[in-house]
Amino acid sequence: MSTTHSGPARPVDVVRKARRAPRRHHAFVVAGLALVLFGAFVARVLLGNFIITVPDFFRILGGAEIPGATFLLMSEKLPRAILGVLVGVAFGSAGAVFQSTLRNPLASPDIVGVSLGASASAVFAIVVLDLQGLALSIAAIVGAIAIAVAVRLVAGSDGSYRLVLVGVTAAAAMTAVVHYLFTRANEFDALLVLRWLTGALNGVTWPTIWTLLGFLLVLVPALAWTARSAQILQLGPDVATGLGVSRRRTDLLLLLAVLLTALGVAAAGPVAFVAFVAGPISRALNGGRTTLVGAALVGAIVMVAGDYIADYAVPGVSFPVGVVTGAFGAPFLLWLLAAGRAGRR
Repeated sequence: MSTTHSGPARPVDVVRKARRAPRRHHAFVVAGLALVLFGAFVARVLLGNFIITVPDFFRILGGAEIPGATFLLMSEKLPRAILGVLVGVAFGSAGAVFQSTLRNPLASPDIVGVSLGASASAVFAIVVLDLQGLALSIAAIVGAIAIAVAVRLVAGSDGSYRLVLVGVTAAAAMTAVVHYLFTRANEFDALLVLRWLTGALNGVTWPTIWTLLGFLLVLVPALAWTARSAQILQLGPDVATGLGVSRRRTDLLLLLAVLLTALGVAAAGPVAFVAFVAGPISRALNGGRTTLVGAALVGAIVMVAGDYIADYAVPGVSFPVGVVTGAFGAPFLLWLLAAGRAGRR
């Protein structure tokens, strides 16, 4: 009779096990966030002041005309929920890229002025140039890129903290521009400008959704492919260069994040703090490791759930979604600073 003695684990098995554990945890986090997003999406579409049953939902999608329900679902509830997901994915992934690449949790597009650059450019196009439609969206994208380039040139390569300081200054300047132009707007333009002050999902059209979806189908995979070096970039520019990751890769990554931010602002306005909170929340759930997919899902959850709260929290009053995300994000920023995490990765 022979006996089998189990010897010590081989080093290669230990390494494989150590690699599998974070991957399983990441998959669990992504699956959990996807379920939460699904629940928020269902609540936004079916619940509220006018409840739509699941059978009626599928009947309407199949072309049935149900008085009241069909119009409300296809013109209000469903478009807002879909746009919330798309804009949240754009903001969340862009914020995670900014924070991980620049190695600073404060370096998100809405903090360093990119979102407000798009907003100021759009308001200028409305009040001064009398633009609307596609031209207005292009103006917002151009403004975001211009501010991002200006902040990068002024900040130089001295580090992420200088970039954050320059970005905060640029954001304050853009806020002053928006407020000044608001005082110069007529009554009709003032209603349009309000969307570019806080951000909102109401009044969305299906062409806007399809256009944004088309851009995201191109930019998000490109961002994911380029972000494969994100873990190396977090080690610092000198180490990244030594490992073969050039500064051009960093600039390309930031440019894609700027474009995603600009598209989100062009579709829904500068919704505050979504890009800022998505990265830290997803990292905390993922054991401190950056996850682009997790940040995108958190951004979508914040947008969809925030819009639901904004629409139904106070009976008879509908707030812009930016009011809710701002109310949530401001204490989160204070907590981040008070906890001393702003300077640690």
